[in-house]
Amino acid sequence: MDFLVKGGLLIIFLLVLILPFMVKAVEHNLEIFLFFCGIAALTLGGFMTIPGEPTGWSLRIIEEALLAPLQITTVFGIPVGIVQIVLLVGLLIHRFHHNLEAAIVSMVDRFPLPAIVFSLIVVLGLVSSIISAILAAIILVEIVNSLPVVKKVKVELAVVSCFSIGLGAGLTPLGEPLTTIVISKLKGEPFNAGFLFLFDNLAVYIIPAVVALGFVGVFLFNRSHTGNEKLECIVERENIRDIIIRAGKVYLFIMALIFLGEGFKPLILEYIIPIPSAGLYWVNIVSSVLDNATLAAAEISPALSLQQIVSALMGLLISGGMLIPGNIPNIIAACKLEITSREWAVVGIPIGLVLMTVFFIILFIPGWIGSV
Repeated sequence: MDFLVKGGLLIIFLLVLILPFMVKAVEHNLEIFLFFCGIAALTLGGFMTIPGEPTGWSLRIIEEALLAPLQITTVFGIPVGIVQIVLLVGLLIHRFHHNLEAAIVSMVDRFPLPAIVFSLIVVLGLVSSIISAILAAIILVEIVNSLPVVKKVKVELAVVSCFSIGLGAGLTPLGEPLTTIVISKLKGEPFNAGFLFLFDNLAVYIIPAVVALGFVGVFLFNRSHTGNEKLECIVERENIRDIIIRAGKVYLFIMALIFLGEGFKPLILEYIIPIPSAGLYWVNIVSSVLDNATLAAAEISPALSLQQIVSALMGLLISGGMLIPGNIPNIIAACKLEITSREWAVVGIPIGLVLMTVFFIILFIPGWIGSV
């Protein structure tokens, strides 16, 4: 039975990974597709037995799936949900769109577009650890959507910025659910992790990466933006119906990721957790299609060494930007800017692989050389 269940889960994973790039109907209804894949994975996962770990459907999972999109992180100690923020900001922009448009027009008139691109990527990346990845992503998409550039430039800018926001959010437990989970799991001995634990151990990697992504964004902008397009800064005034539908799509997206993460948990615990640090770093690329908070909850424990924790977290944070389901900022940007899975992957996968390779060299090669 376990063999059949594992085979079924592998098929579901491959479908999640491949179909959004091959089937237009899936590409344009990604959240619905992932939702049903999550239901199938969670149902199959319930047929596997893991000592000490509940699997399959339970009231806890249903409650978490229903409530998590409404209470997914904290901002200045206040529980907030991605759905409320998306809905509220959408309504505020609907009401004050002329004011926002005037502010963005003024910014574009005063500063060169490459400077705006660099600042947007770096500043939002660094402040996401304080204001949360959710708020940083919403600010990002409203500015990007209003810039006088073609769709290709907007896609590239959004993807690079979401990498930056996803990395920057890893500096404090306020940034995203993954960091909150990590700190809660490492509060006791031997780490006694406090508010600055992640900053103290990851800032040396994350801050240079965020700044480097700023230069990557400028390079892509200069390559794709000819300057010949006769475009204006326009802040869309969406109707109330579209704002509500977008919030509903985000809600369904988060539910889908929770179901997928819980459904694949038996495979994660049996096959991924025992992998050595260097291998686990690369295997964590699966967080590009699964909820990285679920992977962090399964992987991180006080029994690991600090180097194992750092390498696992860097793998999760980087790979989360490669595909749309990998991180909350990606979901927000893709929904608002109508970015398809294919458009995201064309930009996200090369950047993600380069970042993964660079940090693999930084994290592991010196240690291997020193042990020779």
